[in-house]
Amino acid sequence: MTPISRSPKHPWIVLICAATLVTIAMGIRQSFGLYLRPVELDTGIGREAFGFAIAVQNLLLGLAQPFVGALADKHGAGRVAALGGALYALGLVLASMISGAFGLTVTLGGLVGFAMTGVTFVIAIGAAVRAVPAGKRGLAAGIVTAGGSVGQFLLVPVAQGLIQGFGWREALLISAALAALMVPLAIGIAGKPQQVEAGSAPSQSFGEALREAAGHSGFWLLNAGFFVCGFHVAFIGTHLPAFLVDKGLDPAIGARALALVGLFNILGSYVFGVSADRLRKKYVLAWIYLARAVAMVLFLAFPITDVTATVFACTLGFLWLGTVPLTSGLVGQIFGVRYVSTLFGIVFLSHQLGSFFGAWGAGSVYAATGSYDFAWQVSIAIAVLAALLHWPIKDAPLQRPVAR
Repeated sequence: MTPISRSPKHPWIVLICAATLVTIAMGIRQSFGLYLRPVELDTGIGREAFGFAIAVQNLLLGLAQPFVGALADKHGAGRVAALGGALYALGLVLASMISGAFGLTVTLGGLVGFAMTGVTFVIAIGAAVRAVPAGKRGLAAGIVTAGGSVGQFLLVPVAQGLIQGFGWREALLISAALAALMVPLAIGIAGKPQQVEAGSAPSQSFGEALREAAGHSGFWLLNAGFFVCGFHVAFIGTHLPAFLVDKGLDPAIGARALALVGLFNILGSYVFGVSADRLRKKYVLAWIYLARAVAMVLFLAFPITDVTATVFACTLGFLWLGTVPLTSGLVGQIFGVRYVSTLFGIVFLSHQLGSFFGAWGAGSVYAATGSYDFAWQVSIAIAVLAALLHWPIKDAPLQRPVAR
């Protein structure tokens, strides 16, 4: 039985580069909700159309993720990340030139959505967990996930300042220059995955890995739960700033709320990443989703003020992306890490399908009713459902005959 060969780079180099990639990619991504009102006022593109562009972005990020994950499993994460960073920068440059809804959907939706597949969680976490021993994989996934929160905390206020100081088009161009830095960072996660892992069959093929996952009920329950996570993240990230403005709060409060979500998710990602190595992941996931439901109910039960928005952002931030190291950890725990980018990519597709409905569906609800009430009600209901779905997952590592 031969242990898996890890990257020739020092694990901390891989972790730092992977986390920084996610910091930039997700930091820019989480600022897009701030552009909704400026774009609406400047171009006449409404909330439903803007939400649809973000929904397409999320959908493409999900649809392409299994294929991009497979490329990373075969050719290495570095090449995939370099291409993703270049396309991300190009998409932002082209988005700064749009004048209508179609152009917004093609650039900010299509091109940026596809580009993000190479520089976000699936590729970065896949590279990170392969670089560390098995007992540290949850922590590694938590560190990379926290990178997205660092980006949200740092870059969302910067984006708000750029929009106010220079205009939304110029803010996108400056963001494009930042996105281009992801290309050299990709060198830090370069390297092809090795074939041999302790406790698994070295000869397992790609097709065998897919069939194995497809026949495991826990794999589909993880997909269903991650759909809910995607709905929450896209709904809140895209529409919370506008929701707070509708309630009479200053636009800066919305920017601060998103930044606080990012700040507190740094702590949450670390805590839940560590818990992934110490506790039953499926139970922690169930409690995260239940806590989200409670947080939303309490937020809506009181008048929407600066204080309640701040408390809600901090609470939701702690629960924000703690699902990522736990979900990816369960995939690796059950199926091994040889094809973790591919299998987690499939689960992440479900997340992005949820994101599509969270971004576009909430915008459609607002366009039809003039309110986000129904979107909030759906968010609460599916959070409770996700908590129930994780409980019966069979999380024991699959036993396979070891090749001799």
